Amino acid sequence: MSERDLGRLLAGLAPVVRPVPYVVVETDLDVPAAAVIVEDEATTRIVEQTVADAKGLPYGFVAAWITCTIESDLEAVGMTAAISRALADLDISCNVLAGSRHDHLLVPWHRRDDAVAALSGLAH
Repeated sequence: MSERDLGRLLAGLAPVVRPVPYVVVETDLDVPAAAVIVEDEATTRIVEQTVADAKGLPYGFVAAWITCTIESDLEAVGMTAAISRALADLDISCNVLAGSRHDHLLVPWHRRDDAVAALSGLAH
């Protein structure tokens, strides 16, 4: 069952970092993507960096994909704000994606350990 209580959400974030870097690309190519966002201007795909490199797709932001493993309710209030605040306090950018069960964060690859430490600190 999904969680709505902010205290329990933060205590149970249990962040997990995927082992490879991801990048954000704009392309209509059918490439393996972890997420696809269709906007009016373009289709954005979040792909493993090796996929973008193999296809010659340009990118800038190289991200670590962090999954908050607690099953959060899509109507829960305050979790994204608390995460954003904790990361902003450390000058870590964060892009949030919500699945039906978990929240996923894209943070700079080189700051992934700092981000996980900050998220883990929210449990206290």
